[in-house]
Amino acid sequence: MQLTRFEVPIHKISHIFISHLHGDHYLGLTGLLFSMHMQKRKTELHLYSPPGLNEIILLQLKHSKSVLCYDLIFHSFDPTEQKVLVDNNTLTIETIPLVHKLPCAGFLFKEKPKPRRIDKEKLKPNILLQHIAYLKTGNDVLDEQGKILYRNEDFTLAPKPPLSYAYCSDTAWNESMIEQINSVDLLYHEATFMEEEIAKAVETKHSTARQAAQMAKRCGAKKLLIGHFSARYRELEPLLAEATAVFLNTSLAIEGQLVELAS
Repeated sequence: MQLTRFEVPIHKISHIFISHLHGDHYLGLTGLLFSMHMQKRKTELHLYSPPGLNEIILLQLKHSKSVLCYDLIFHSFDPTEQKVLVDNNTLTIETIPLVHKLPCAGFLFKEKPKPRRIDKEKLKPNILLQHIAYLKTGNDVLDEQGKILYRNEDFTLAPKPPLSYAYCSDTAWNESMIEQINSVDLLYHEATFMEEEIAKAVETKHSTARQAAQMAKRCGAKKLLIGHFSARYRELEPLLAEATAVFLNTSLAIEGQLVELAS
């Protein structure tokens, strides 16, 4: 429903990552899978989770006597271990072991170095497309005699720096992840409680807004998003104030809000 509300095309989704098997983190998944089926999805869908999600989904398919019109590919991982789940031409995605009542992992998304960018203002009218493509690789274009026809630095701009995003869902204070998410561009960190409820946070293995901000400061994050707020907080500004007192560049994670990072 939220994907529809915010006009996110569901068929562009190819990978889904589930941090742990508490219901608020996966119960909406079956509805999404059936929506994709009803819309005649054809491409395969990869689901990453701790062990057990395949049993949950397949049991529902079994008892509803349903066969999806696309392939589901399950990838189970051990949430207590740091592991690379995806490694392609553009990025890597790895697990971040977290501290929660159920085995739980966050996810670290890291872009790989990007190619140089063509400076369109400096392109010559007669330059060939294959020459432009070769310049993007960072090389000079040579003529048949091996002489430089187009010098790369004359027609390209430096690549934009690769960005990184750490998603840390349900977790108590987790000292062990600081090194892994060091200097991350964007950190999402749960902030279920305020500091006045620190005893409740410890009991339920959640974090306070202040702890989320301390984590952002300790790991050198450039920006912090806090979310997963307890229903007891009807107003969220006090949580934001608690976090910004420690780490200024903090925002509330609000559904549908677009977060832009400098690159």
